[in-house]
Amino acid sequence: MAISGLPDLAPPANLREQVVSALSAAIISGELAPGALVSVPTLAARFGVSATPVREAMLDLEQRGFVEPVRNKGFRVTEVVEADLHEIVQIRQLVEVPATASLRLPADRIAEFREKADAIVAGEQRSDLTAYLAADVDFHLSLLALTGNRRLVALVADLRSQTRMTGLAHMLGTTELAASAAEHHELLDLLVAGKTRDVRTLMSRHVGHVLGWWAGRPE
Repeated sequence: MAISGLPDLAPPANLREQVVSALSAAIISGELAPGALVSVPTLAARFGVSATPVREAMLDLEQRGFVEPVRNKGFRVTEVVEADLHEIVQIRQLVEVPATASLRLPADRIAEFREKADAIVAGEQRSDLTAYLAADVDFHLSLLALTGNRRLVALVADLRSQTRMTGLAHMLGTTELAASAAEHHELLDLLVAGKTRDVRTLMSRHVGHVLGWWAGRPE
């Protein structure tokens, strides 16, 4: 199958991690749609790397449930299980929303988080879903790290790593994607102002995009 929509890799630091990042972003966003069949040699040629980091990356994605092996053909992107998405969103709203609402953003870190929010907006404006998703994860996990609860951060990171948002690729250039990106600056405004109730409302809606916009549904 044609895989020209996949992003290029950055200069190598850890090739396996970079391949995982690129492929998971493509699968999460729907650029690689459920049912798509890919092979290790084809992906290695696309990324300009050897087969080893690609094979390792595919095994990693298989453990996450994103792909399944197909004998003598490669790997097939798995279908999205709706019940899984509902469970993930429910857990995130139960733990991530109140945790974020409880935060007091240190004054000396506001500029840092503004830069993280800017990176999300920049990814959206460039239609770079890999950068958008990476910046989004960094923003939210960094916020949660302010709680000092490492297990909470690890839990949310794991839930996010399992989340599929197959409608996201079709949202490029839309007002909805721009609005979602802008919500990060809005969230920071509310945290700085100490508006806990409004933070809860915004975060609940923000996480809920997984079942709305990012699933290709209107909200």
